[in-house]
Amino acid sequence: MKKYISLIIGLCLVILLAACGEKSKEDVVSKLENMAEKMNTYQAQAVMTLSTGKEDQVYRIEVAHKKKDFYRVLLKNEQDEGNSQIILRNDEGVFVLTPALNKSFKFQSEWPANNSQPYLLQSLIKDVVDDNEATFTQTENYYVFETKTSYESNSNLPYQKIYFDKKSYAPVLVEVMDHDKNTLVTVEYASFEIDPELPDDTFNMEKNMTASVLGVPVMAQEDLPQDLTVYYPADQLGAELVEENQMDTENGKRVMLSYEGEKNFTIIQELVTTYPTSTQSPEMVNGELVDLGFTVGAMTEASLEWQYNGVNYYLASEQLTKQELIEVATSIYAQAEK
Repeated sequence: MKKYISLIIGLCLVILLAACGEKSKEDVVSKLENMAEKMNTYQAQAVMTLSTGKEDQVYRIEVAHKKKDFYRVLLKNEQDEGNSQIILRNDEGVFVLTPALNKSFKFQSEWPANNSQPYLLQSLIKDVVDDNEATFTQTENYYVFETKTSYESNSNLPYQKIYFDKKSYAPVLVEVMDHDKNTLVTVEYASFEIDPELPDDTFNMEKNMTASVLGVPVMAQEDLPQDLTVYYPADQLGAELVEENQMDTENGKRVMLSYEGEKNFTIIQELVTTYPTSTQSPEMVNGELVDLGFTVGAMTEASLEWQYNGVNYYLASEQLTKQELIEVATSIYAQAEK
């Protein structure tokens, strides 16, 4: 009799421990997928820190999402609000808006499906699901996944560690790492709200171009740089500057830098001009939206174009890979931040 009692007690303990025990990787992944499938909307606020230059760059991020493919992502530069941008996806396409300058660009893009996005829940879950070798651990408060990333044009950030809250399953922290597992990009979520009521015009382009909607100050032409300061790439990939041409335009000075060497490339820099709201319409962009970290750019097979600190940059090469275009671009940014 004692033997059976001991067996019953043992079975009860096993059942109790299983009920109170830690969830498996499969359990958590299933819960995340189910949560994402059931929610109709979400809003999130986060702080993104880039540790890729001499000084950290900090961005405030606000995300609004409506099922299935509507997104609005505000990337607000804490050091320079004039560089704040909005990535918008609605039923008309994908847009990058710079409300402070009243400039907008329309992309023929599959964003955000084509790259990892550390500030979008669907992207984080997709990376977890797609990586069969993803590791899974638990702490007292978090489920933690370490996965590969899918940055199509940037292989310098191949890994990420994602923390989900154990109670709500909301993302809490994302650490994007280099090949040596050094964290170069950190996204810390301040809030994550499921199924909030979103205003009908949340994803309307014209409404979002009203800078005051998200607290982005409108910049007049006199607020922009009046003189062009030329910046040179720190990473030249074995090439040397062989020619620097300056020309006058109606907006001021335009500079073209020509580099020759193992791989040739050209950089054009000129000042940005603001436009009256009533006359500006989206500029069509032939290229893929690419997140450079410090700003959003447009990439083709042979060029990369972006705006930063009131300057338009255009980098072109028939020989550089997409990864190398990004390397040169970010090294120009590093110089501009000195």
